[in-house]
Amino acid sequence: MSTLEIRDLHVTVETESGTKEILRGVDLTIRSGETHAIMGPNGSGKSTLAYSIAGHPKYTITQGSVTLDGQDLLSMTVDQRARAGLFLAMQYPVEVPGVSVANFLRTAKTAIDGQAPKLRTWVKDVNAAMARVQMDPEFAQRSVNEGFSGGEKKRHEIVQLELLNPQFAILDETDSGLDIDALRVVSEGVNRFTDQGDRGVLLITHYTRILRYIKPDFVHVFVAGRVAEEGGAELAERLEAEGYDRYVRAAREAAELEAATLQTTGAEQS
Repeated sequence: MSTLEIRDLHVTVETESGTKEILRGVDLTIRSGETHAIMGPNGSGKSTLAYSIAGHPKYTITQGSVTLDGQDLLSMTVDQRARAGLFLAMQYPVEVPGVSVANFLRTAKTAIDGQAPKLRTWVKDVNAAMARVQMDPEFAQRSVNEGFSGGEKKRHEIVQLELLNPQFAILDETDSGLDIDALRVVSEGVNRFTDQGDRGVLLITHYTRILRYIKPDFVHVFVAGRVAEEGGAELAERLEAEGYDRYVRAAREAAELEAATLQTTGAEQS
């Protein structure tokens, strides 16, 4: 069994008004065979968590640790994290003009495995993976994501997931911008990945609609850079009915109390 462990993670980002702390002590453990869903309002830090784990240079880790089977991911480069078994499906996949999907996928697979896949077998594998997400094989000759619709970009992310077959997949709002047909196809791809039994998923989403297709083992409510509550799949249904208002209010009240305490302490010391 493999384990992705996040402990007391604090992350800052530089803004026009100065350094801003986004994550304020995140604790999360994901084991192989488990699907975890992170839900929360906009601006709560969900995507920051995903990109920080993957190694995006925009985000600065100021405290805490992220390990995969005891290996310190934070000391690794982005490519080393991928080779260790980590995969990130981005909310907004980028376009890479001039690089074909076929070359991109084979180069990525070679980098992950340390050797190039046999060409004849690889072409069959790529075509089969594209067929499973209902993508025309001709997309393999197009530049990566260039001119792709939102749904086609997300389907391509699932093709990458299936072919690279990481130990843990972080899916950042994979359902964003998908119509119902694309949502079903993408969800089926995630389920094929988890059906292997020894793969873990961290699924970030605003809404419960994707959770009707992908059943989470654990649901975490993320507000103001922290995990506010944890539970099973039933927690997602409660969030659908009640929303995030009570969590947002509680976080605001806690922040106001913390600020007042600091102000009082500062006055006493002066």
